[in-house]
Amino acid sequence: MHFPTGTVSVKDCKHFSKLLEDNRIKRGIVVVGGKMSSFAKQALDEMRPTFTVEWFTEEEMMVDITEHELVPEHVVLSAADKATLLARYKLKETQLPRIQLQDPIARFFGMSRG
Repeated sequence: MHFPTGTVSVKDCKHFSKLLEDNRIKRGIVVVGGKMSSFAKQALDEMRPTFTVEWFTEEEMMVDITEHELVPEHVVLSAADKATLLARYKLKETQLPRIQLQDPIARFFGMSRG
């Protein structure tokens, strides 16, 4: 985890990337105390082939959204559970509901496509 203060710049993102690389870490989280420049967001997106980096504002981290009463429980299915579900309801994989990568729960769990 990385906690930059003030406005996050490309320099901060490159520093974080270097930390990940030096420690051989593939996933990281940036918690932003201030604002994040559009160039910094772009720099984080450009890290994606090498690293998985999610960023959140402090306000987003104040409440555990997984414990909120209006948010249903989210469970990642194993391949066997998925096959059982598809067989039980006679569905094709394409008929399952999709969750957007920008969804707060997807970001919280660090989900990726597939």
